[in-house]
Amino acid sequence: MAEIRFEGAGVTVGERTILAPTDLVLRERRIAVIGGNGSGKSTLARLINGLVEPSVGHVLVDGLDTVRQGALVRRTVGFCFTDPSAQLVMPTCVEDVELSLRERIRDRTERRAAALATLARYGLEDRADVSVHALSGGQRQLLALAGVLAVEPDVLVADEPTTLLDLANTRRTGDLLLSLPQQLVLVTHDLDLAARCDRVLVVEDARIRYDGPAAEAVADYVGSIAEGSRER
Repeated sequence: MAEIRFEGAGVTVGERTILAPTDLVLRERRIAVIGGNGSGKSTLARLINGLVEPSVGHVLVDGLDTVRQGALVRRTVGFCFTDPSAQLVMPTCVEDVELSLRERIRDRTERRAAALATLARYGLEDRADVSVHALSGGQRQLLALAGVLAVEPDVLVADEPTTLLDLANTRRTGDLLLSLPQQLVLVTHDLDLAARCDRVLVVEDARIRYDGPAAEAVADYVGSIAEGSRER
């Protein structure tokens, strides 16, 4: 597993603290990040591959600095967004996966063959020449994942990948994510999915409030929600 290290890494916008300076080392295979909307959990996730740069401190992935060595980090860390529309930019499914492979495989014939093989791996082989806009929500998220995983990153960061899906596709996508050989950092509101991870970070008010084994962290989060409801 990769070592993801936060060294006093924090993010501010003007006078607003999005994520307080954080010291953290992540080595587990499956790590979930949970918390309320606006808590800072997505910012924490986006620091890992340099989509967001720290205002203070550093984030390192196997010793690579996400700011100074961002291109190298992004070869190691793949990122999947909540809305696949943020990632699907080509007209058809196979073209979209080919786009992900353009730097890795220069020959066009070989690149198309690899893209078709990737689609087959994720059950999308019959959608190869279909418009990305004609896919169901579950298929679009699956295609977005396929495009990221086609280049075989060591780490996958997934930012609420099941939020826009129905129950069946939520389960299917969750099962896929947890079965991957890649190290997974999963931002999610799905507490059942978080509970299946090895370690869970609970983010609240721009800070990691709890960090521990999945069952204990999820129980703490549920308890804090209940306590907040009683106070209101």
